[in-house]
Amino acid sequence: MITSEDNTNSNSIEKLPSKKFERKIEDFVCENCGTEVEGNGYTDHCPNCLYSKHVDVNPGDRAADCGGLMIPKAVEVKSDGYKIYYNCEKCGYKHRVKSSPDDNFELILSLSRNPIPEY
Repeated sequence: MITSEDNTNSNSIEKLPSKKFERKIEDFVCENCGTEVEGNGYTDHCPNCLYSKHVDVNPGDRAADCGGLMIPKAVEVKSDGYKIYYNCEKCGYKHRVKSSPDDNFELILSLSRNPIPEY
């Protein structure tokens, strides 16, 4: 959409907001290690083994048809915490998320030794 605020720049584009996150509070049983996980609406992986499931296109939308396990491959240390890098074992989809305070810290440290994949 071209905005009319600046007639000198006819290439101005108004960015419309997009909703990419849907908060859903869901409990689940980890398909990798069997841990019963209590969801809080932001929970997207098992805090014990860090495995996830490929169910979303955008966080919380449950629109992915794959359903494969997302395997934690590496962890990147960031100024605001840790980023966990995943690969889907079924379709190869790559994804990264922030860690949670209740995540298995020993496993996070172990994964931080792995090279960061290019996404």
